[in-house]
Amino acid sequence: MSTGDGSGVGFSTLRGRDYPSIRQFTVFLENRVGQLLEVVRRFEGSHVRIVALTISDSAECAVVRFLLSDPEQGREVLERAGLAIVESDLIGVELPDSPQPLLQVCTALLQAEINISQVYPLLTRPHNSPVVALMVDNIDLANETLASKGFKTINEDDLKETD
Repeated sequence: MSTGDGSGVGFSTLRGRDYPSIRQFTVFLENRVGQLLEVVRRFEGSHVRIVALTISDSAECAVVRFLLSDPEQGREVLERAGLAIVESDLIGVELPDSPQPLLQVCTALLQAEINISQVYPLLTRPHNSPVVALMVDNIDLANETLASKGFKTINEDDLKETD
């Protein structure tokens, strides 16, 4: 640990990242009618919008993943609800205007041997472009690869923009 002697790691952001990423919040819910509505209603009256959502469900529980317009305030909303949450970094990639944009993204990441474990679209369109959120096994290399291939990534500030 650094004691101010200049030998420590210099972090570029409060979260310790110097690349664009977006936070995903994973919530585990009892697999019961109305549970999702209860969580979504927690954001009512706040300035936090749900910009992406995916649900995986089993007999015992549902795993709900959210991307939020204001991750800091959104985390507070989820914590006040007493929910156990897991926070992860994802990449938001603007899809190019082409016949098979997702094919281009997947091909670029495959060429760099980067595995994609989750992918889902955003409900909003930052910069008026379609965007997908990707969880990858090497976020540093994925960002570098996508940038070198001319893809534009988004960060959390882009999620705050209104449509």
